Amino acid sequence: MKLPEAFLQSIEGVKGFDRESFIKVHDEGNQVTSIRINPIKTDAHSLWDSDKEIKLAGVDQASVPTSIPWTNYGYYLPERPSFTFDPLFHAGCYYVQDASSMFLEQAMSQLADLSQPLKVLDLSAAPGGKSTHLLSILSEESLLVSNEVIRPRCNTLIDNIIKWGKSNALVTNNDPAAFKKLPGYFDVIVVDAPCSGSGLFRKDPDAITEWSLNNVALCSQRQQRILADILPALKENGLLIYSTCSYSEAEDESIADWLVNEFEMKNERISLNDEWGIVESVSPGHGAFGYRFYPNKVKGEGFFISCFRKVNEEKEVGGKLPRIDTASSKEKLILKDWLKSDSLEILKDHDTFRALPAIFINDFIRLRGNLNIQYTGTELGQIMKGRLVPDHALALSSLLSPNVASTNLDYAEAIKYLQRKDLATIPQTKGWQTVSYKNHPLGWINALANRINNYYPKEMRILKQSNDSAFEK
Repeated sequence: MKLPEAFLQSIEGVKGFDRESFIKVHDEGNQVTSIRINPIKTDAHSLWDSDKEIKLAGVDQASVPTSIPWTNYGYYLPERPSFTFDPLFHAGCYYVQDASSMFLEQAMSQLADLSQPLKVLDLSAAPGGKSTHLLSILSEESLLVSNEVIRPRCNTLIDNIIKWGKSNALVTNNDPAAFKKLPGYFDVIVVDAPCSGSGLFRKDPDAITEWSLNNVALCSQRQQRILADILPALKENGLLIYSTCSYSEAEDESIADWLVNEFEMKNERISLNDEWGIVESVSPGHGAFGYRFYPNKVKGEGFFISCFRKVNEEKEVGGKLPRIDTASSKEKLILKDWLKSDSLEILKDHDTFRALPAIFINDFIRLRGNLNIQYTGTELGQIMKGRLVPDHALALSSLLSPNVASTNLDYAEAIKYLQRKDLATIPQTKGWQTVSYKNHPLGWINALANRINNYYPKEMRILKQSNDSAFEK
């Protein structure tokens, strides 16, 4: 892998940069595979036994996973399986994510009170790595607004939020400037800023051809605009977590100095373990702490993160809240048997129903009046002729009642289901029910007298075919 000389010269002297070993690790081209488990659906012992037998389809049974030290939920895999052909992946039991990005957990756990109800914004959220991570560490009384600026990317974000199974999240599609209409609203704002992408060179060699000093300068200016637009929405004493996948000081330490200069932000320091290999840097102007991840020092890709506390006060603006439609008593009675919680507000949009924890209803109303909301809570489905036609999201949700019928599938049948093919399995009961793999719901079927209707979403079905017997586990 040929790294641009202009790039290497641009980061000479940056703390932690070792030219020789940095070039070597890129030349070797080794890929690190890591996953983060979903704690509401599984744990490490469910994915691999006490004797380290991995249950992920396609992984060598003799391989041994290792923990990522800066998160409670992350693991390095010794090899990369075909996640497409692992039903547990589609069930939302884990998320495939670079280990460096999981350091977000340290920033949140050290600098935010996770026991308290927090309003959190993930500004550039697609495809959903940081949002699903936040949902795993935030309290049930916390609300996550997962925003994506680029509309087509919202669909992938929504799919991953649905897989994660939590209902305390909204997906929005807004430019950062739109959040100025919510002054002083968020306790935490996470800005994983668009950048020149040098931290991804090893993972995505095509990023090398797109890198230039001019692009670094343009990205730095864009990052400043984004931060200037979003900061009014942060509460006094609120936490800003800023990150990039760039090694360039102009996008990292210089932005930290700019935040202190322009907005009087107070930089926050994160405690590190020396064994982690993470490099603590200090900005040249104000001595702001940042944290650099080099692939020759950590098992992960290039990453930078820095955290700030807002000093200036922003006054929340009230105003009249718009009206919303909610389910009638009769409709709630139809939905009751499908849900295990009664502390929900059931929102109605024509014949479609969505569940949101009742404590967030005023937040939802306010957010709907100011933002372009793409997805809310958990979609339950539609009521037709007095009966619920359940939505895929309900099957994967933690809201689903354990009394709803379910049929467990073996591996081969689970893959057929995910390919939206006909099933040979004969359910014990008729009607709507989930199908599961190792007791983890994958979606819905409707078992009729003479056939089974497969309701796995068409747009999510597995299109690839596999004859690899290694997956038959």
